[in-house]
Amino acid sequence: MSDMAKDSMTASPSPRLDFNTPALQRKRRLRAFKDHLTRWYVSVGGLAVLAAITLIFFYLAQVVLPMFKGAELSASGEPQQPAWLAEQGKPLLLALEEQNQVAMRLDAQGQVSFFEAANGALLNRVALPLPAGVQIVSRGLDLPGSNRVVLGLSNGQALVFRHSYKVSYPNNQKTIVPQIEYPFGETPIQIDPQGRAIDQIAVSVNGDTLMLAGSTNGQVHALSLTREENLMTGEVTLDEQRLNLPQLDEPIEKLVIDPRQLWLYAFSGRATADVFDLNKQHLNGRYNLLEDAQAEVTEVTPLLGGISLMIGDSKGGIHQWFMVRGESGAQFRNIRDFQLNGSPITQILPEERRKGFVALDAAGNLGVFHSTAHRTLLIAPVAEGAALAALSPRANLLLVESAGKLKNFALDNPHPEVSWSALWGKVWYESYDEPKYVWQSTSANTDFEPKLSLSPLTFGTFKAAFYAMLLAAPMSIAAAIYTAYFMAPALRRKVKPVIELMEALPTVILGFFAGLFLAPYVEGHLPGIFSLLLLTPLGILLAAYVWSLLPERIRLVIPDGWEAALLVPVILAVAAFALGMSGHMENWFFGGDMRLWLSNDLGIPFDQRNALVVGLAMGFAVIPNIYSIAEDAVFSVPKSLTQGSLALGATPWQTLTRVVILTASPGIFSALMIGLGRAVGETMIVLMATGNTPIMEANIFEGLRTLAANVAVEMPESEVGSTHYRVLFLAAMVLLMFTFVMNTLAELIRTRLRKKYASL
Repeated sequence: MSDMAKDSMTASPSPRLDFNTPALQRKRRLRAFKDHLTRWYVSVGGLAVLAAITLIFFYLAQVVLPMFKGAELSASGEPQQPAWLAEQGKPLLLALEEQNQVAMRLDAQGQVSFFEAANGALLNRVALPLPAGVQIVSRGLDLPGSNRVVLGLSNGQALVFRHSYKVSYPNNQKTIVPQIEYPFGETPIQIDPQGRAIDQIAVSVNGDTLMLAGSTNGQVHALSLTREENLMTGEVTLDEQRLNLPQLDEPIEKLVIDPRQLWLYAFSGRATADVFDLNKQHLNGRYNLLEDAQAEVTEVTPLLGGISLMIGDSKGGIHQWFMVRGESGAQFRNIRDFQLNGSPITQILPEERRKGFVALDAAGNLGVFHSTAHRTLLIAPVAEGAALAALSPRANLLLVESAGKLKNFALDNPHPEVSWSALWGKVWYESYDEPKYVWQSTSANTDFEPKLSLSPLTFGTFKAAFYAMLLAAPMSIAAAIYTAYFMAPALRRKVKPVIELMEALPTVILGFFAGLFLAPYVEGHLPGIFSLLLLTPLGILLAAYVWSLLPERIRLVIPDGWEAALLVPVILAVAAFALGMSGHMENWFFGGDMRLWLSNDLGIPFDQRNALVVGLAMGFAVIPNIYSIAEDAVFSVPKSLTQGSLALGATPWQTLTRVVILTASPGIFSALMIGLGRAVGETMIVLMATGNTPIMEANIFEGLRTLAANVAVEMPESEVGSTHYRVLFLAAMVLLMFTFVMNTLAELIRTRLRKKYASL
């Protein structure tokens, strides 16, 4: 045996490593502590995010839900039976002033009594200047809120007066002084030249023009009086013009004058209405009001603004009618119907600031309704039989006189304008030809009918997102695939950061650029823009084809993966050609102005700030999001898969389409969903580049308004707690729910795709 062998046999065995030293134990304990801490930190962070989203949802819900509550009615104090009430005659009218402190009662003897609404204490009594021996035969009211009343007298005359309430603060004490005014003089106006009793009377004041209409035995009399006041003496003179209207063959039960003094409505017979054109002084037509042959009209009252007439019938039905423009001229149309109970409608009280109304029937039942929302908010009994009521100007107090007693009811009805049909369905608004989706939350006058449809805003949101994704999705996905799979690593390290840097550009700058430069530029170069969108892919394909025909010695000069650099001059050349030829193409094919050609020849409306501009600007903003995530997904495909596919004889294109894209499909799909979410929630670009027109048109040349932009524009101007304010919160809630549903759906599809292609 050699000496080396002997030495190896006698050598001691190698020492065994000790993995349980105190230092290693401390290191393992520290690692375990960090692991547990990180796990809990991530878990708490994730739960905190979920809790924050849940709290946001519940906060939005608690702001939105009160809109869908009905009205509430509660008795305010005990019924009052003042002594002076028994001395008065039959009531013709009850009214309340703004502060709900003073009420007015008009009786059949022409006595106007002002009293405290809370306890019925008499404040003042005024006798109207009626001629001796003349009785009040009929009574008419002007528009809600005007406080103008007209009385038809038994001698063929009419008296117009107005009850008003002067508020003063002597010694810092609020005082309300009621008074009666005669804006057209205290002398009654002669309606019927023959002095016959005025069976029905109507009044309308438009500026300085007073329009009176009265009926005597089926004969309609109409007067137009222009008021002129002498600035020196204060003397008032009336310039009278008598209208010659066709006579009717039936007794007239009710007269109503349109506030614009265009139409006179005469309700005659059991359920018919004759409409007179006051300008042309002829009969527009006779209309049947009720489908039920056994029913008859019992009450007619104009809504706020006077455009709509609310017609009550003997079966408890209430019907809204107004004039609608049609192909054969204006027609009186039934728009929507309401139902109280089976008893006849005796009184309809319109609100003075909204398109709502209150109705009473012969059984003493009260109904609270809103016309535009087509909503019944409350039905409750307020009396044991027939009653007369007054609704306060703020629609928060109801005064009822029944059986010689006065009752006060507090009415809580904060959001009657909202219903699911008004928010999402077509609504037939006043003066519109047909039902439409409209968003118009504010107006310059109090007669405004709120139009709070979220449909055009939701449509605009999807329209903007669609055109943005139409541009961004194919470009970003194709760029991501090429960058991750075909591009040389050195070039990729330069291109990817540049594209991702685009995401840092503020959207307000993009919106500013799109609104002030891109929109007018697109308008002036429409043929060039469309040529650019069409010729760019064709130019790229043509350049690729020409490149493939070049000799191999030329093609090998460009290193593998750097071919994309050759497309830069190609794209620039195509853009220069398309935009440079824009003016010539406009002269050759579109008569020198493509915009006018679209509008005049094709009938396609064109707005400078339109969906095309939004698609270009917002598509540019969305590209970095989609590109970055999709590129990471494609680049993360294991090289073993691609190399194995190539080793088995597949071409690079086959490997891309059948291995790489399928494996990366969950990430690509996530990129598209995140890009869509970004497009849906984008605010500044659509705010500055769309014109903010809330219309439902798929036309790419028209503007739009999105939910996010609408919230940004109108939230600072909305009254906190108002219906408008809460509808804006509902819009935000719709955006949140859409994002939540889309992200959940995207996660489910992504998980399914990952499981399906995990075996590759």
